[in-house]
Amino acid sequence: MSCCLRWGTKSVCLFGLLVCGNVLAEDQTGSDPAEAIIPAAVGAVPSPEDAPKTAGPDKRVFGVLPNYRTAKLNGVYTPITPKRKLYIATKDTIDYPLFFLGGAVAGFGQLADEHPRFGQGLKGYGHRYVTSYADQAIGNYMTEGIMPVLLHEDPRYFMLGSEGGSVGYRAWYAATRIFVTKTDSGRSMFNFAEVLGNSIGAAVGNAYYPGETHLTDNAGRLAQALATDAVSQVLKEFWPDVRRKFFKRHKGSSLLPASSIVGQ
Repeated sequence: MSCCLRWGTKSVCLFGLLVCGNVLAEDQTGSDPAEAIIPAAVGAVPSPEDAPKTAGPDKRVFGVLPNYRTAKLNGVYTPITPKRKLYIATKDTIDYPLFFLGGAVAGFGQLADEHPRFGQGLKGYGHRYVTSYADQAIGNYMTEGIMPVLLHEDPRYFMLGSEGGSVGYRAWYAATRIFVTKTDSGRSMFNFAEVLGNSIGAAVGNAYYPGETHLTDNAGRLAQALATDAVSQVLKEFWPDVRRKFFKRHKGSSLLPASSIVGQ
């Protein structure tokens, strides 16, 4: 329990630091060719006047959190291809804020002397940085790319939006989607890709966390990975509301229905 409390406090601090440094510099002008807009209905052709008003999903929630796999829970479900799943995993892994996040996690770990066998000083920090980023990269590829491809599951988070109910219900829904997902056929099922993928990531950590190979160590890494994903989904759920309320220069939500992205 104390470990979870330390991790929760650290997560809040990390997101706070990164948000302050990035949210005002958030770039909404860029577009990803893989996320070009297509008509939601067959035969519907957008006019040139409509094109500038439609944008792809925010690339970073609060200017920090990678947001390449969020879609609205409405309309007709359309699956995404294996290539798209791997693309999402890659973008979530190489997006630049994660390198800063890895550095911040390593810094907090250094201060708390987590993984004491790494030591202190520049060498200890470097070891913590590499292993922190490795945790993120392995987790992303296993839960968003490899396992969803093998298990025919959809790695996206389908947000309810402001019309989806009370704040409490939406928070509960977002956090519990780490255990519920859609298959490529559109039905809901247990999120094996999330749980098994992070379990594999925790087990791989035995190779670079010396002396931390016990069952409790693996369980702790798994719990931290699941908690991180749950928190990120809650942030993604409420980001459009925060954006409308505090960043009025942005008009409307830029999140698209799941059926409106090329490559699905």
